[in-house]
Amino acid sequence: MFTGLIQSLGKLYPASDTQLRIDCDGPGRDRILHDLELGDSIAVDGVCLTVEQILQRGFIASVSPETLARTTLGGLLEGEIVNLESSLRVGSKIGGHFVTGHIDGRGELVSAMEVAGAWELRFSAPDARIARYIVPKGSIAVNGISLTVATCSQSGDWFTVAVIPVTYAETNLRRLVPGDPVNLEGDVLGKYVEKFTQGESPADLLSTPQEYSSASVSESLSLEFLSEHGYL
Repeated sequence: MFTGLIQSLGKLYPASDTQLRIDCDGPGRDRILHDLELGDSIAVDGVCLTVEQILQRGFIASVSPETLARTTLGGLLEGEIVNLESSLRVGSKIGGHFVTGHIDGRGELVSAMEVAGAWELRFSAPDARIARYIVPKGSIAVNGISLTVATCSQSGDWFTVAVIPVTYAETNLRRLVPGDPVNLEGDVLGKYVEKFTQGESPADLLSTPQEYSSASVSESLSLEFLSEHGYL
């Protein structure tokens, strides 16, 4: 689990057909490297990867065909700049939003405009699996960066975000040009709400195995249901 607050920049290199080497050589690299251990999770441009080998200036991680197909990692050039964030620690501040590192799909930068010292970026999100979770003032992770949706289309197939100067300067957003692909992850809270309100009954999801057979599959999510299960 991550927060979408980028700690450092790194450079990505292929280590083999199934492995990537990430060099942590940007400002803030000590936040990534100082207590790095084998098996740690690191978000690389928003993609959760597992540290398999620790190097003097970085680490090596494996990538699956699914990860390469669904994210931008398979198409990045050697030495490309990537955003890095180590996993959330219990008791740490959560300044962004809960980010899982499991990318829903890719979008593209449409335009970038400087407005009063900040930046307004517009992205496309053509995949309905992503667009469904994009709502005005909701959270979205773009290349692992926690951002707030400013405006969006009704279907969510495009959206804009306002980026403060420090975020723009210290992430790889400033390197994007129109047409560049980005990794998108919708807010996990929206996914759980969808799960509760569509398809499976809340009773099916919350009941113990012993209770499952008696749970009514027609029960709807209501104030009465939430109160009964301790949510109100």
